[in-house]
Amino acid sequence: MIAGELGLRLDQAVALKKRRGDRFTFKFESGLIYEHIEFNLDNPILADRRVRRALAYGANRRAITQVLFDGEQPVAHTNVSPQDRVFTGDIRTYGHDPEKARELLRTAGWTRPEGGGEIRTNAEGEKLRLSLMTTAGDRTRQLVQQVLQSQWREIGVDIAIENEPARVFFGRTVTRRQFPGMAMFAWISSPESVPRSTLHSAMIPSEDNAWSGQNVKGYANPKVDDLIDRMERELNEGPRTRMWHELQRIYARDLPALPLYWRAQAYVLPPWLAGVEPTGHQFPSSMWVEDWHRAQP
Repeated sequence: MIAGELGLRLDQAVALKKRRGDRFTFKFESGLIYEHIEFNLDNPILADRRVRRALAYGANRRAITQVLFDGEQPVAHTNVSPQDRVFTGDIRTYGHDPEKARELLRTAGWTRPEGGGEIRTNAEGEKLRLSLMTTAGDRTRQLVQQVLQSQWREIGVDIAIENEPARVFFGRTVTRRQFPGMAMFAWISSPESVPRSTLHSAMIPSEDNAWSGQNVKGYANPKVDDLIDRMERELNEGPRTRMWHELQRIYARDLPALPLYWRAQAYVLPPWLAGVEPTGHQFPSSMWVEDWHRAQP
């Protein structure tokens, strides 16, 4: 048995299932690990919401999960998991629509250069070039990077891949907002975890606050600040849930980050073992070991 909480990476489990699917039972459970891309909103290109939306429409996230993860990791649309009680599907979503992405870029002033060049330019002749950073050596993230680089090139965006070791990437580059364009990584949350640290404007890391806070994108929206402040004080389920829904609608509309997918945990079990339930969170499945039993033949 291999438990999903501390077991194989998803790509390893998918490969094992293809080779030994007849010998083991495989269970996949998406959880609360939110893989996404943070935009540096101080970058004048990414400060334009039309460009951020174009990147969302230009990314075929469903194909990424199907091809790289055998469809076992669901596409994310906001920072709230579908498993969370306060999740709502009544939000703006961004399916793969390259033509809509091209139109948004044209509206934002990024056009194809005369002579048929691939990469778009603005009125000053500057190329639409952005950097995409993540943790060096993470095979899964680097594969996703390469796919996104190819997909975004089709809509006229040049992506420079610049990766760093995790200790540098998280220890300095992300925490001090030193990534010039985009940074791909994951947040780990708990149910109904109010996102003050990642979305409130007071949590933007800076030298003045000793680089505290995790709002590394630099997102500042007074409406979101107010919602977060009120959500932390509201104890009644109805009003609190409505606030959560409104926050998700604003998040999907403003798109301060590009949601990618909810990471799934892979459980590999012997066929005779029954009663093991994937948790989808960080608590180990063995906490419910009294429910495990031998399956009836």
